[in-house]
Amino acid sequence: MSLEIRLFRFLIFLGFLGFSFVIFSISMETTAPDVHVQKEIKKEVYSVWALPPEDVRPRLKNLMEGLRSESGGPEFEPHVTVVGAISLTENEALDMFKRACEGLKAYNATVDKVATGTFFYQCVFLLLHPTPEVVEVRSHCSNQFGYKSSTPYMPHLSLLYADLTDEEKKKAQDKAYVLDESIGSLNFQISRLALYKTDTEDKSLKSWEKVAESDLKHY
Repeated sequence: MSLEIRLFRFLIFLGFLGFSFVIFSISMETTAPDVHVQKEIKKEVYSVWALPPEDVRPRLKNLMEGLRSESGGPEFEPHVTVVGAISLTENEALDMFKRACEGLKAYNATVDKVATGTFFYQCVFLLLHPTPEVVEVRSHCSNQFGYKSSTPYMPHLSLLYADLTDEEKKKAQDKAYVLDESIGSLNFQISRLALYKTDTEDKSLKSWEKVAESDLKHY
């Protein structure tokens, strides 16, 4: 076989390899996952919280710390849940939160009593009076988030997250009044809402974090 034919075949082979590489590269580009797209479509659990004012927060934190010192449980920020845990992408959550806060004005919250619940996230809490303002903010935000609850809204500010017996809950309830005897008549204004990541499977709350915050208008 002449040198020219061998060279010709070799060049054809190189051309075939080059063409195959191009096709493979295109295939990889079209099938490889886009990191930005994955991040955008990844869903996590979010909640909307109403935050007490800064002048009330230390009082609540001291009470919560006093209860944890005896009953255990994770540390968390004092808040009133407005929209419960809902699975969304970050973009969806931020967009809904922004729209939910638009036009909302600051409102008052009044404590009825220290109460106990039946599960970890409602162990001991301040039961709030369901005034029209409190209920309307909940309804408005729930509509914006497309959130539906299977139980009636019970506005409350949790003081302790823990799995306790009924006897232990009663003891913690009584201690709350010992630590702060007038806590059952607390009244405060809510002028801030916050969007939080709240994976309810994480009872340590280490993965919980604030994503956004919005000041409500004063009239």
